[in-house]
Amino acid sequence: MTTVGWLGTGRMGTALAARLLDAGHELIVWNRTAARTRPLAERGAAVAATAAELGACDIVFVTVGGPADLVAVTYGQGGVLTGPRSPGVLVDCSTVSVETSDAVRAACRTVGSDFLAAPVSGNPAVVAAGAACIVTSGPAAVHEFVRPWLSVLAGTVVHAGEAEQSRLVKLCHNLYLGVMVQALLEVTSLAEKAGTDRAAFVEFLGGTVLGSPWVRARAEAVATRDWEPTFTMEMLRKDFELGLGAARELAVPMPLAAAVQQLITSTIGHGLAEADLLALDALQSAGAGLTEVVR
Repeated sequence: MTTVGWLGTGRMGTALAARLLDAGHELIVWNRTAARTRPLAERGAAVAATAAELGACDIVFVTVGGPADLVAVTYGQGGVLTGPRSPGVLVDCSTVSVETSDAVRAACRTVGSDFLAAPVSGNPAVVAAGAACIVTSGPAAVHEFVRPWLSVLAGTVVHAGEAEQSRLVKLCHNLYLGVMVQALLEVTSLAEKAGTDRAAFVEFLGGTVLGSPWVRARAEAVATRDWEPTFTMEMLRKDFELGLGAARELAVPMPLAAAVQQLITSTIGHGLAEADLLALDALQSAGAGLTEVVR
């Protein structure tokens, strides 16, 4: 029987791991803040005392906040790759740089573990609904071995290549997300300034060919300026820095994304780092004379 571990039980990690538990899979979990494993333990997961304990598992999934976190919990002191045993496959679902992913892949190779980069598109609510998307990269055989578990986690699972391609695919996704949100807020503020009810405009847009499941799902939050976090401004800034860094390295011009990066930085400068990415509206609506900069 394949043993599965889950390392990192923040909001996304908990939502993803819960899908495996709900599907009847046994799971061993660990988190640097032990209290955050409680919701999964209450659903039947076993809790490891250390990250290294998860090395005894056949598959270990990882969900952490960024590159430094991934290094720390994998080949950093006490990491999952540093114990007496190493997992058969390490599957990282975090959003990190190509360079960090490549370094972790090399560390896995050193201890005899396979590595699959598998970043996830979707927030915890999307994950819970089974509508998340996962893009993987790494050996095709490893992807196929892990696919049954990935298919429980997400409605769409795509293999993008044999190396680190999935990392840049996910960063491209988040760059597009930020640019799309800014564009949506700009046209919404224009319609509102001209006297159109904000909710009516977003409802109209969602019903057109320009609408999307994301626009329709977030329509009420856009209309009411609800910035309860699903994906924070700080997380968006991290991904823009990584994505634009890759663009510089590859000599790909991204003028729209670069402009949005400055708006992200300014929004965070107004104290909204932990607000939802829709908080980009703080500057947009204030610039249009519709609201104050900070509510």
